[in-house]
Amino acid sequence: MSCQNFPRQLRLLTAGEYRRVFDHAPFKVHGKGLLALASDNALGHPRIGLVFSKKNVRRAVDRNRLKRLVRESIRLQQHRLPAVDIIVLARRGANELDNATLHRQLYGMWRRLEKDVRKQSTVAASS
Repeated sequence: MSCQNFPRQLRLLTAGEYRRVFDHAPFKVHGKGLLALASDNALGHPRIGLVFSKKNVRRAVDRNRLKRLVRESIRLQQHRLPAVDIIVLARRGANELDNATLHRQLYGMWRRLEKDVRKQSTVAASS
């Protein structure tokens, strides 16, 4: 059985780590109410950062629910994701999604991200 916890090493922690992803994000994956920006890292595992602003998700209870569901999704899918730093941003209307829809949305976003990274790495390898 694989380890499926969510340790500190799977999180973006400093402002510099967030800045690097915002400035150099070759991968953008859109979902309904969510946006994921990603850039390669050399760590061999994915890391995640969350940005859920009051402007887009008004109530704290909604922001916390969304963050909890995104962390849970990453925890379960971490073994399939490539070695990238990911920032998930909430957009207006994200709080209107129910939990099941949000899980499906995130699963689809992780699959698209995995496919995009694999496609870019094969293009880079053939060049």
